[in-house]
Amino acid sequence: MSSYCDTNNNTFQQYPLSTELFETLAQLGFHNPTEIQQEVIPLILDGKDVIAKSQTGTGKTAAFAIPICEKINWEENYPQALILEPTRELSVQVQDEIFYIGRKKRLKVPAIFGGFPIDKQIQTLKQKSHIVVGTPGRVMDHIRRGSLKLQEIKYLVIDEADLMLDMGFAEEVNEIITYLPESKQIMLFSATIDNRIEGLTKMYMPEAIPVILESKTAIATEIKQVVYEVETEDKYQSLLRILIQENPDSCMIFCATREMVNVLYQKLRRDKVSCGMLHGEMEQSERLKMIDYFRIKRYRYLIATDVAARGIDVDNISLVVNYDFPTGKETYLHRVGRTGRNGKSGKAISLVCEDEKKMQRQVEAYINIMLTTAKCPDRDKINEKSFWDKQKQSDVPQKRKGDAVNHHITRLSIGGGKKSKMRAGDVVGALCNLEQLDSDDIGIIDIRESLTYVEILNGKGPMVLAALQEQPIKGKIRKVRKTRNPF
Repeated sequence: MSSYCDTNNNTFQQYPLSTELFETLAQLGFHNPTEIQQEVIPLILDGKDVIAKSQTGTGKTAAFAIPICEKINWEENYPQALILEPTRELSVQVQDEIFYIGRKKRLKVPAIFGGFPIDKQIQTLKQKSHIVVGTPGRVMDHIRRGSLKLQEIKYLVIDEADLMLDMGFAEEVNEIITYLPESKQIMLFSATIDNRIEGLTKMYMPEAIPVILESKTAIATEIKQVVYEVETEDKYQSLLRILIQENPDSCMIFCATREMVNVLYQKLRRDKVSCGMLHGEMEQSERLKMIDYFRIKRYRYLIATDVAARGIDVDNISLVVNYDFPTGKETYLHRVGRTGRNGKSGKAISLVCEDEKKMQRQVEAYINIMLTTAKCPDRDKINEKSFWDKQKQSDVPQKRKGDAVNHHITRLSIGGGKKSKMRAGDVVGALCNLEQLDSDDIGIIDIRESLTYVEILNGKGPMVLAALQEQPIKGKIRKVRKTRNPF
């Protein structure tokens, strides 16, 4: 049953959401809905199909995650929502946000994508799963294997639809839809709406309500755009001087190729500048680690190609640098849009060589703005001490987005899993025999081959950890330890 939460200064109260969701949103810092959230949340709660045109960085993930988390039935074992994402990184990013929003409702949100062993994903999908996030190729693979059960799917989200079709996933998306129950609610989100997307929506969601959020300008007015004209042989030293002068808290540097990303990464590391890199040839685990470290400011600079960085949402990027000027007008918009998000100020700097000036003029015509030209700073006239002092601070990681929600949750590992025929009921039964603990204090249970993971909520973890050292589970004393989040 939905109820309103009497939370001061939180305008999410206008929506019929459960108390658990209101509390989680407040802890995550969601106080006032963004424009896309104001438009979309009521429509999804009302069961409408939605076609939303909105740029990344506008809060669109929460726009569909909040109402879907509200509508999920915890008791159902099979997945009820399927979220399609074009890339592995976006799958993980969206999985995290949905997981944190649905934390107090104890929702399980597995992510399935290539680059990770499929047998482990199959084992995860055999357990209770509420919302599945994945890339079309791997989702289709699980459907064919029968490991992803679709009979209870009520909600489908096609996210970053334009990028998904650009990457050649049209056939998979169409095929996935044909496997879903007829009575489903579809939500499509895209930065652009073209003929391909219109064809998709006319076929599968003809009565969808369009939500078109057009920016008054191609680029937010809060973003200051500057061009530095440089010689090719001086390009790296120019970049270094600009970084020292700007001294940003968080910066993305875009290169045209994977090779240039590697070269620039090595040069900056050689010069003791803390940075990470992101491109398609890196191992998937390494790419995810790089994004996570950048997000928590373990380093302040991320060097990336366009494809690898598309759609990745990192808060408070204060500076974007086009080390290689983009070869397409839309690419310039996507890059610059990494900063100045949600009304915040930002800065975009482009290094332009002689052979790139023609493209610069095309971009200026496209965005209807003449880019300001600045002179590259002299290194002996800039404050280097401030820059290097901040570099030393890069090793102090910031809190992650979900830390506030996780604060009163303890994760335990229990010896014994599928091999010893451990079931969720065995764990719940043992836990509910403990004094001062009831079912509301038990979070997600995840049974692996030889280990079982369980979350203990409401700050009762230390008490449970101590008690389980002597409390039998499924007839014997088990090794029980505190562990990191495995979900």
